[in-house]
Amino acid sequence: MRKTWRGTSGTGRTRGAPATGSARTLRGGWRSGVVALAAACALTAGVAVLPLPDTDGYRADTVSAPGSGTAAGLPGKAEECENPEASLRPSGADGPSVAEIKKRGKLVAGVDQNSFRWGYRNPATGTLEGFDIDLVKAVAKEILGDENKVVYRAIPTSQRIPALKSGLVDIVARTMTVNCSRIKDVAFSHAYFQAGQQVLAPVDSPIKGYDDTLRGRRVCTAKGSTANEALKEESFGAVFDKPEFTVPNQLDCLVRLQLGQVDAIVTDNALAAGQAAQDPAIQVKGKPFTTEYYGVATKLGNDDLVRRINKVLAAYSQGGPRSPWMTSYNRWLEEDLPDLTGPPAPKFRD
Repeated sequence: MRKTWRGTSGTGRTRGAPATGSARTLRGGWRSGVVALAAACALTAGVAVLPLPDTDGYRADTVSAPGSGTAAGLPGKAEECENPEASLRPSGADGPSVAEIKKRGKLVAGVDQNSFRWGYRNPATGTLEGFDIDLVKAVAKEILGDENKVVYRAIPTSQRIPALKSGLVDIVARTMTVNCSRIKDVAFSHAYFQAGQQVLAPVDSPIKGYDDTLRGRRVCTAKGSTANEALKEESFGAVFDKPEFTVPNQLDCLVRLQLGQVDAIVTDNALAAGQAAQDPAIQVKGKPFTTEYYGVATKLGNDDLVRRINKVLAAYSQGGPRSPWMTSYNRWLEEDLPDLTGPPAPKFRD
């Protein structure tokens, strides 16, 4: 059964099917149908994401992107810190942050609504689906006894940390890499997925990966992403530091690539695989050049909530091939990221 995807444009596309228009009408072989997609995607720097529907009276607000994002360093650098993905040991005990969620009766979760397979709107139902959404539901079920007691708030990449610091959301489950810079600002669960940075470019592009073939090429990244920080450390001569090449949401890079406004994207391979699945005219190039771990983020100091999420993750990985983690992986990710047998082994610091 073929699956469909819809980004912020509201334009559905069958996975693997050609977009509207000729297969080679835009530069580099891009399709003319993406012009309408781009116009609807609101690419200006100050635009965040479309609001999610209200849920039982709780307004799912969007977060506007202010002038500055949150810097993020490359993960796991020995000179900065060791094992940033090490977290607190699991516990089912209630503390102040868990008690507040129970009193409210809702878990407020910052998520993506544009990342195919991870957190996206099903065009047929309008509901949020994906690997990260399944995990949010598991957290809600653990704390509130009901996986549906969630308020989803669409958070741009650059606003994940500000949303937690301001108390706009309880957690962020949005393909968020744990690294030495971010653990100074927010708290993380232990890792629930391993990824790595990779290059995404047109199939017929001379770009071969994260190497000298990027020289002089326009490269797009999301503001506040580890990809952006990677290019700051080693760009191979790529042009990436102009405002039009640094966007609030990673999906905007895909639209720019389709329009021929950039030559490549650097992003997590987990996201890149999903985008390549959306558009067969692009592909992941080369090999991952970092090792990164995704964690569920919370406000710094909410240790009881971190421990509770780690309790969820412990149960989530139990059961081998029938574990909730593998069930979600088989449904959402296996086709584009094959051969995984489970999450990374958890690391703890206490």
